[in-house]
Amino acid sequence: MTETASHLEQLEAAFDPIWSSARSFGLDPFPVHFELVPASIMYEFGAYGLPGRFSHWTHGRTYHQIKTMYDYGLSKIYELVINSNPAAAFLLENNSVLQNKLVIAHVLGHSDFFKHNAYFGHTNRKMIETVRVNADRISQYEFTHGKDEVESFLDAVLCIEEHIDPYPRRSVDHKTDSVSPHATDFDDLFYLGDEHRPQAAVPQHKFPERPEKDLLRFIAEHGKGLTDWQRDVVEIVRAEQEYFIPQMQTKIMNEGWAAYWHAKIMRELSITDDEFMQFAELHSGVLASSGRSLNPYLVGMRMFEEIERSWDSPTDEEKRHGREHNIGRAKMFEVREVENDVSFLRNYLSKKLIDDLDLYLYRKEGDRWVIVEKDWQIVRDSIVASMTNFGRPYLVIEDGDYKGNRELYIRHQFEGQELDQRYAEMTLHQVERLWGRAVHLETVVDGQIMVWSSDGTVSRADAA
Repeated sequence: MTETASHLEQLEAAFDPIWSSARSFGLDPFPVHFELVPASIMYEFGAYGLPGRFSHWTHGRTYHQIKTMYDYGLSKIYELVINSNPAAAFLLENNSVLQNKLVIAHVLGHSDFFKHNAYFGHTNRKMIETVRVNADRISQYEFTHGKDEVESFLDAVLCIEEHIDPYPRRSVDHKTDSVSPHATDFDDLFYLGDEHRPQAAVPQHKFPERPEKDLLRFIAEHGKGLTDWQRDVVEIVRAEQEYFIPQMQTKIMNEGWAAYWHAKIMRELSITDDEFMQFAELHSGVLASSGRSLNPYLVGMRMFEEIERSWDSPTDEEKRHGREHNIGRAKMFEVREVENDVSFLRNYLSKKLIDDLDLYLYRKEGDRWVIVEKDWQIVRDSIVASMTNFGRPYLVIEDGDYKGNRELYIRHQFEGQELDQRYAEMTLHQVERLWGRAVHLETVVDGQIMVWSSDGTVSRADAA
């Protein structure tokens, strides 16, 4: 029997006890299909996000970044799980049997989260099949229009792929918003002498009527000069990005939930003392804190543990805030269902957790990192603010007919972090290609409201 076959047999024998343990804790994951794959396949899936996705050089760049980190022992992907029904999960064949047992338990936590968190409710559970169809369509466009032409167009679209709105507002019929100055066809008969007859209102049209966050959809619907295949490519990129948005919105919650449950499940399994020591070492590695960034496994797991504690055995102060006894597990499941990272952190990242996790604000001064803020509420709010719009610039389309010339005017909703001007100017050129006319971006530079244009000019907003 080969080593791989033995590995598979041991994992197959372990799956039922892990599944039964997860179900006994109240988890309700999708059925999961596991595959044992080599590192090259794991990192390809990690780079593309989904198996079978369309080809583009940025995916190859990400693959080599991941592979280089792996080759030098700087990072390792232990698992990859797809939000689908049934769920698809991939285990690294170089992992030990004990590592993959932990990964199976971790995956069941993720799948339960995918299935029950409200932000995943609208996602396409057949996305693996969808991206394969999308890849075939893009491949056909490459055959018809040339690979270089399609890849160059994808370069432009992918520059702004994160600027979508998965929750668009319903349009309002403004015809019913105001009363016409003429109530009936005979109103003018009652105006005599010098009285001024009411004039018909001149409609004022703004395009779009309200600032539009979804740049990709707006460009797909209104961009001048886009061909049918180009509009289709924009919609493909947008639909695939929409699938990933909930994962970006719930990274801390999702990883914390999976880490919490893999620890619970592994402690329920019949494993040897040596395996338990391996588990303890691996688990502590997963939860290792970093001085420069939040570890989502650590922060998320500790927050769920604190929720469970404070709703099971609340302090007197917590009781005064309405917390009850012995409902910690139920509260955890409720939070898992209704929150995303922003609301999760705002509502449940307490002073105690910030102190325990040393979540202070740091700044590098010379060769040293120094603490610049210890107030827990300011620290919490700063962490939350860094996650608004996934930490990316919040841009809205202010005017799709700027200067009456169908030029595009985009406004950066400035929140203290200036844009990289060189990157923004390069992106404006790509957006101009998509829109078909000049593009302008309003932002803040050194406290001044400025407008950068795709022709390379920079002007004050009040003079633009």
